[in-house]
Amino acid sequence: MIALVQYLIKYALLLPFTESHGVMTSLDHFHFALLVLSTMCIAAGGYVINDIYDLTTDAINKPEKIIINRQISEKNGFTIFMVLNIIGVVLGFYLANHVGKSALFVVFFAASALLYIYASALKQMLLVGNIVVSVVIALSILTIGIFELFPIMNANNKSVQILFFNIIRDYAIFAFAINLVREIIKDIEDIDGDHKAGMNTLPIAIGRERANKVAFIVVLLTLFSVIYYVITYLFTQQLVIGYFLILVIAPLIYVCIKIFNAEHKGQYNHISQILKLIMLTGMLSLALYKFVI
Repeated sequence: MIALVQYLIKYALLLPFTESHGVMTSLDHFHFALLVLSTMCIAAGGYVINDIYDLTTDAINKPEKIIINRQISEKNGFTIFMVLNIIGVVLGFYLANHVGKSALFVVFFAASALLYIYASALKQMLLVGNIVVSVVIALSILTIGIFELFPIMNANNKSVQILFFNIIRDYAIFAFAINLVREIIKDIEDIDGDHKAGMNTLPIAIGRERANKVAFIVVLLTLFSVIYYVITYLFTQQLVIGYFLILVIAPLIYVCIKIFNAEHKGQYNHISQILKLIMLTGMLSLALYKFVI
């Protein structure tokens, strides 16, 4: 999904407006593919290290999905994690220098470091881990705007470049919010294993019922934000409004209702899957901007 969103930003949001609006991008097709590969390597490394540190909780929460120490040894898992991160960070260093902004290398290093710290320590802390991993997801989207728009920005195209970066920023905020809710829902779903492992997740700290309310509030704020965005920026396009109503807003309302009624693990898993679908449909709306701008 990360790769899909990044390609949508490049080829559905930015490139179609190079002639009509004067949008300028920094990366050719090959270097953009390297940017996506770098992001994917760091994300994959994050999944590996998370699986290693989640062995205790996964043995209770989802024993059928455990890979570490079954298909891959823990030692080999660490090796894969290191290789993936080295590839991702080295590619990031190369790309930062390629666009003439070597300081941008910090984006890749920070994402790699945050995913490791999240898995090894922050995940056990109340809400901190949820927020950190959601920030990293948002950063994977913002990275496209940072690398494609800023390095080539000048006095003549500044307003256009910032306009399109702000669109990317809004989608990053949407991704942050949806992922934050998913993280909370997953914590509620995994409360038994997390409690046994001594973790201090939100549902463990304040109880399942109150955690439900927190998740509901975050979904509700996201719902109102999407409605405001559609009314403010997309209200003249019936096709786009219909898309958001059916594939983003309606599912968000459905999630609000289901959170109130959720009690069992299967129900929380269902909500998590719907949120993943909302993330996908929300990001696919990038392809509709040719009707808007």
